[in-house]
Formats: sequence, structure tokens, C-alpha cells
Amino acid sequence: MKSTKKRILETSLMLFNSLGLSKVTLRTIAMKMGISQGNLNYHFKKREHIIEALYFQLVENIDNGMPELQQLNNPFQLLVNISQTIMLNFFEYRFFLLDFVLIVRENKKIRQHYAGLTNQREQQFSMLFNLLIDKGFMRKELLPNEYKYLYKRFQILGDFWISDAEIRTQKITKKTISVYLEILTQAIYPYLTAKGQKEYHAIFSISDK
Repeated sequence: MKSTKKRILETSLMLFNSLGLSKVTLRTIAMKMGISQGNLNYHFKKREHIIEALYFQLVENIDNGMPELQQLNNPFQLLVNISQTIMLNFFEYRFFLLDFVLIVRENKKIRQHYAGLTNQREQQFSMLFNLLIDKGFMRKELLPNEYKYLYKRFQILGDFWISDAEIRTQKITKKTISVYLEILTQAIYPYLTAKGQKEYHAIFSISDK
């Protein structure tokens, strides 16, 4: 049997995703669960604490999937799979991406952690880019900070694709992820060698079947 705390988090995530952050209060969550607000407050005194718990749950889910991915021998497939894993997790916690500016403005703990996480992801992608260069999949840099800014494009697209999808389609599904994954990964295509372009087409022709 699930604990009350776990049920609160699951219910909150469902409500935040379906209704949006502004329409969900502690009272809304308690009523949906059929419990008193006092019972809910015993576990989470503020809505902010629920949002924090869900944020760190999201980060943990992504981190737990990374070690298995990093066992892949193909660095190009690794890049694609990491991007896909992050996007799938973002879909499950999509309210964060839709209300992200509001959340980081109001929650210092999340804002500081996200800044550190962004730096960590940049280092990981930098290592991947260097590996792709060593393996002959990517050309060397031609401009100052060229691959630093390439990662930045990955980060911006990766963090805010759900906002674009919400505005355009008003209904985000898992099928939407495949479209935006291709939009995201095509950002690297102009930097690939002939060998890298061949690998790119091989990966996406397999995934399309």
C-alpha cells in the first residue's frame, strides 16, 4: 500500500500537469485525494514543499537512467539516448517546463540547484562532443566557443520544447516527443563529418521503423 506522502506527490503531479500550477492549491490536492487539508499539511506544510519534492524526484529519475545509458559504446547513440531520456522525464513532469520561470523566481532552492545542474550537464555534453570528435563523428571547432554554444542550443531546446508544443498543439502526447527529439538532434547535424552524418541517418532510420 502506498504511503500518504507518495499519494500526495502522485496526485499533485497529475493535477499540476492537467490543470497548471496556478489552479492547484493544497485544498485542491486534499479534495482530489479525499483527505483533510490538515492531513496533507502534516506531510507538506506548503505547496512550495510539494513542488520541491517533485523537482528532486524528477532529477533523481533522470540521474538513475544515466549510468545504464553511459555503458553504450557508441557516443552518438549515447547523445541521442540521453536527450530522449531527459525529454521523456520532462514530459512526465511537464508542468515544470510550462511554469518554469515562475517556479525558479519563487523558489531559491530549485533555482540554485538548477544552475548547478546546468553546469554539470554542460560538462557532460562537452565530454560527449570531444568523444565524437575523437571518433571522427564531429569536426573540430572553427569558431570560438562553437561547441559551448551548441550545448546552449541543446539546453534551450531541451528545457523549453514543451512550451512550444503546448502553444502549437494544446495537447502534448508522447508522440510529440519524437518530433521534438528530431528537432533537437538536428541541431548537431551541420557539425558532423561524413561518418557522423551516416551514423545519424542510421540511428534515425532504425528509430522510425
